Amino acid sequence: MSDNRTGAANGHASHADTTRVPQDHTGPVHLPPPADVLGHGLRLRAWRTGDEATLVRGHTDPEFLRWNTPLVPVTTEAGATEHIRRRAEGRANDEMAHFCVTDEATGRILGHVGLAMIDLRMRSARVGYWVLPEARGRGVARRALAVCGRWGFEEAGLHRIDLGHALGHEASCRIAERCGYAYEGTLRDAMFAPHRTDAYQHVHHHARLSTDPEVDVDVASYPYPAES
Repeated sequence: MSDNRTGAANGHASHADTTRVPQDHTGPVHLPPPADVLGHGLRLRAWRTGDEATLVRGHTDPEFLRWNTPLVPVTTEAGATEHIRRRAEGRANDEMAHFCVTDEATGRILGHVGLAMIDLRMRSARVGYWVLPEARGRGVARRALAVCGRWGFEEAGLHRIDLGHALGHEASCRIAERCGYAYEGTLRDAMFAPHRTDAYQHVHHHARLSTDPEVDVDVASYPYPAES
């Protein structure tokens, strides 16, 4: 469920000694109001009118489609407009929280990260991400995943965030692990095979808990070779 390039990654994540404690929510729970989220040189903001062409480019990128078969393909700007509308509606209904990943200094769009299948009763969600071709190789996916995960735990009050990627997507596997998403097993035939909806492929399943130790995603210098 990521956009990352294959290849070797260098370095290992370091862990702090502290452990987060689950937040204690009482009464009805809702997602925080939409707002920009900053961290690691990135600004996560809502996808909006004017982003359609970039959204189409991300969803039709061959490397993205190598690892993902969207349930609702986004191949036209009209389709992107509807995609943005549905995501905003899902956010308003506390079902999802999707972000356009931008460079904090320039505002340039770099990719996407988001939480789907949000269950506020169970305090769980599933994270996914992709990076535009020209932005790869700079640690964007790793940084975006870290910022989005922090928001999910600290602002949205989640306890568990799941992450799945196609078996064989080694770069995505490394990014998940370096962001503290522990490998929990392989799910058989858990996602569509590339470019098909009549065949399936296995999924490497990772997850991170709000109580897991903090992870230092800045342990290595940017850019990160062979990852996004």
